[in-house]
Amino acid sequence: MSADNRLGGEALSRLAVIIPNLTLRYSGVTATNRMVAPRIATLLETAWLGRDCAAGVRRIGLGGLLRLRFVAPSAPVVWHARRNIEMAVGVALRAFGWPLTLLFTSLAQRNHKQFTRWLIARMDAVIAGNEKSASYLEPGIRARANVINHGIDTARFHPPADRAAAWREGGLPGRYGIGCFGRIREQKGTDLFVEAMCRLLPRYPDFTAVIIGETTPSERSFGAALEARVAQANLSDRIRFLGFRPGEEIPEWYRRMTIYAFTSRNEGFGLTLLEAMASGCALVAARAGAAEILIQDGEDGVLVDAGNADALAAGLEPLLRDPAAAAAMGARAIKRTAAEFTIDAEVAKIAAVYRTMRGQ
Repeated sequence: MSADNRLGGEALSRLAVIIPNLTLRYSGVTATNRMVAPRIATLLETAWLGRDCAAGVRRIGLGGLLRLRFVAPSAPVVWHARRNIEMAVGVALRAFGWPLTLLFTSLAQRNHKQFTRWLIARMDAVIAGNEKSASYLEPGIRARANVINHGIDTARFHPPADRAAAWREGGLPGRYGIGCFGRIREQKGTDLFVEAMCRLLPRYPDFTAVIIGETTPSERSFGAALEARVAQANLSDRIRFLGFRPGEEIPEWYRRMTIYAFTSRNEGFGLTLLEAMASGCALVAARAGAAEILIQDGEDGVLVDAGNADALAAGLEPLLRDPAAAAAMGARAIKRTAAEFTIDAEVAKIAAVYRTMRGQ
């Protein structure tokens, strides 16, 4: 292995999987790739193309990709796309002779646009992140799709030894945290969370709300309006916008939260659901993404109608009123994720798809 961790020429003939991450923005898809790829790399020769390469995975640069065109690997190399751009690049490379077999993971819970349908039809295999996502695939694609739920890395996302101490280390006021993480945008429902907090926090002074996520240039007016709403409610000290935080910091912020709010109006899966559950947060989740698959309503989380600030506030208030009940719900969530939604189970199923695609 070279010093920069790039895939060497000798390894090209053994290459089994390429994980393309062709985006300039760190997203939930990138986070998923970074969780899955290192584990795949322990099973099959794997290379990462693009930004934010996960530790433990070799990189393949443009030079290596060009050399692959003239290498005869023992079996076709799986090109595992999770975005339109990655599907399109895979289709083009194969058309010009690259030894690729094409896989797409679909998480969307809406009808695909025509170009996306065209791309999916050219994939050799498709993974759907859950049954609902599978239902939006074209009938012929749906019939052969592999449904594989996300898993979570419980070594990375786990409860703290002492949540109260973890909260104090964050340096924020109050005794308990209630979090909402993800890009600050309407689709993510950040406005719903802010509205619910403006109503509830005056009645529950022990809680501070924490919003983590970037505001992109196109969403600055939306973010500014939220901060103005918080200031108008005189809650700027207790509804904190922490902005973008590096990925390595995020698990610790989950461990500081007693309650987590998943507020998306629509979502492909919603990996923050599993991250919060594995961290032992009491979860109040909009019925979007995989919420209804992951959560047993009233047992290890609370489900509320999506896009409804009144419903969100009503779901959150009993937990704000009774932090002990929130802690008990979080403990049940930990058990559920460990039993049913681990990253190792997800990776084993993905690797089986890879092997089938390579004729092994």
